[in-house]
Formats: sequence, C-alpha cells, structure tokens
Amino acid sequence: MTRKTFEREMKKAKMFAYLGERTDYWEGYQLGLRRAYHGKKFGTETEHALRMSLADDIDEVLRERGRGYRDGLAV
Repeated sequence: MTRKTFEREMKKAKMFAYLGERTDYWEGYQLGLRRAYHGKKFGTETEHALRMSLADDIDEVLRERGRGYRDGLAV
C-alpha cells in the first residue's frame, strides 16, 4: 500500500467514524489500514489474530469491528 492510499483511506475512515456512520466498522478499518501499511511493526501477532477473529463474533459490535479490520487490511 502506498502512503498516498493509506492517507486517503485513513481520512475517509476518520470522516465516517466522526459522522457516526458504522463507527465500530470504521474504527476496525483504521486498525486494519495501519496493519496493512506498517506490517508487523503495528501490533503483535496475537492482536492481529484476535482482530481477524472478531469478524465472526456473535456480538454485533465486535463483529463490525472485525469486518472493518479485515476490509482495511485488504486495501
């Protein structure tokens, strides 16, 4: 991921989170973007595995955060 893409996507995610549009999703998305951009320097492998697993959680808030993380990681 290029720096330009990272900055553009981060700006978008922060705007949507600020507006209250699926806040949990966009917070997870930002974490995923950071992991995608910084790689293993951002967070531990344990944190990464936990965030990835949240997308399948029964709790709606955690599930949204996990889905956002996965989507941010895929940019």
